[in-house]
Amino acid sequence: MDSQTSQSSQPSLPSPSPRTFQVDLRGLVDLLSHHLYSSPKVYLRELLQNAVDAITARRAVEPNAPALVRLFAEPGALRVEDSGVGLTEADVHDLLATIGRSSKRAEGLQEARSDFLGQFGIGLLACFVVAERIRVVSRSARTPDAAPVEWTAADDGSYTVRTLPDDARPEPGTTVHLVARAGAAEWLAEDRVLALARDFGSLLPYDVRVGEEAVTDLPAPWDRPYPSPAARRVALGRHCHDLFGFTPLDAIELDVPLAGIRGVAYVLPSAVSPAQRAGHRVHLKGMLLTERAEQLLPDWAFFVRCVLDTDSLRPTASREALYEDETLAAVREALGERIRSWLTGLAAGDPERLAAFLAVHHLGVKSLARHDREMLRTMLPWLPFETTDGRLSLEEFARRHPVVHFTRTVEEYRQVAPIASAQGVGVINGGYTYDSELVEALPSVRPGTVVAELDADTVTAHLDAVDPAVELALAGFLAAARAKLDPLGCDVVLRAFHPLSVPALHLDDRAARHEQARAQAEEEADDLWAGILGSLRGEAPRARLVLNHLSPLIRRIGSLGEPELIGTAVESLYGQALLMAQRPLRPADSALLNRAFIGLLEWATNGEGDR
Repeated sequence: MDSQTSQSSQPSLPSPSPRTFQVDLRGLVDLLSHHLYSSPKVYLRELLQNAVDAITARRAVEPNAPALVRLFAEPGALRVEDSGVGLTEADVHDLLATIGRSSKRAEGLQEARSDFLGQFGIGLLACFVVAERIRVVSRSARTPDAAPVEWTAADDGSYTVRTLPDDARPEPGTTVHLVARAGAAEWLAEDRVLALARDFGSLLPYDVRVGEEAVTDLPAPWDRPYPSPAARRVALGRHCHDLFGFTPLDAIELDVPLAGIRGVAYVLPSAVSPAQRAGHRVHLKGMLLTERAEQLLPDWAFFVRCVLDTDSLRPTASREALYEDETLAAVREALGERIRSWLTGLAAGDPERLAAFLAVHHLGVKSLARHDREMLRTMLPWLPFETTDGRLSLEEFARRHPVVHFTRTVEEYRQVAPIASAQGVGVINGGYTYDSELVEALPSVRPGTVVAELDADTVTAHLDAVDPAVELALAGFLAAARAKLDPLGCDVVLRAFHPLSVPALHLDDRAARHEQARAQAEEEADDLWAGILGSLRGEAPRARLVLNHLSPLIRRIGSLGEPELIGTAVESLYGQALLMAQRPLRPADSALLNRAFIGLLEWATNGEGDR
């Protein structure tokens, strides 16, 4: 018998009966309050969202329907009334008793889909974060003959549904009653409700009130007419101070019609770290979605704080952050372009305001300019750099010097700047964030500019050579000096340079420092690692101590006849040159400094005793 026949002859098993998930409402509320939502305060946002969605749904079929939301706080309780589309008994069972069901899927509401803020069922469920009991009384506008319906639920997961007499709710709409759970009454207090309602709903398009106090404040500050640009700037500055707690340097209009975005970016009055994540306030169709939207702007725009309203960006499940998708990426790029246009506009028409901005936020502009050649070209006359000629822009420095020399680290700049400046060699300190990248990009926006990294060889080449006869006369002294510093991986050369107050100059480069670090690690390693590190030994140039023959001190030391005293003097010069260059000291360097200091003290005291 083949396998097919064998299988067909076996009796078929009964299909398993489908089962329904059982939901532990207490556990779900705990999940919402401790993991999904950042604070219990979101309950009020959910209530406002439900009311606004209900009004939006009704106006989709009745454009002239009333648009009212009223909140009434009572001791330990809250009542929220809206003039929205309302619910029938079937809607109640379908939307309130089924977790996750969205009112957007209700029949006849598809045409208003894009205007909704949230999900009615999940939103109402979130109220259990602060309430132990929720009672909903609603009357449908789509089915006027249907009786009002009441849905009452407790935080243990039980609920009841019943119809009410017509006079229980004469007009279409919904009323939600909350009774506070133990320890949560403060969230239903009138002052707290009013503050939260204004925070979440100040830009909502409908009439929202807490008692007699208005919540909405329209039009938004950036959409209001003002008598003059100065008046607008003052009003927006006041809005920024009320919202973020600072008075901005400037306000940048954010208008992206294709993305349905209107708002403003406020420029911070003080410098912040580029690594600090900025928190922006984002409203979704008038409702505050989040005040910590970190991914709204490009990373380089860390010098602004934004507040805006949008109808296109997607919220996350908690509706407290933005969903990262192609739309958000496009909005981020568009807002970045708007901030870039503001900068170029200042450069073209308001240099004083631009200078005030750059005095605080030049780092942010440099971050942008290293990726944007047009921005670099625009900012060339304005961006400040530390140079041997003082703080100058790249444009001004390039006009003064045929070759733009720069160092990659602050230590290298401090090492060579005084000597290079005395020799007429201009140097830019490229050790600060983004500076070396911008200097290297200079030829791309300023054709013909020559840029060169300044290293030890370049500096030495600009120092004057000493007459061969003079150097020959000091051969013994130089040989003793080289022998003393050779164990430290340092050569000794004699040059003549200004200023005379600098007797010795310590020069090295990254390759020399790397070789020194490798050699030190090899000395301290065990045999295995010493062998590995030894195989990495390169032909890197050694550090050098450049002695200044024009210095009277070097001439006196060169005339010493005692080899031991010459060695101590050379070690002292080496240590002093390291300190002047602000270089970190290795253990061997620290030991040398201590030895030289003690040696000089001994020589001085012995000499005093002999006299």
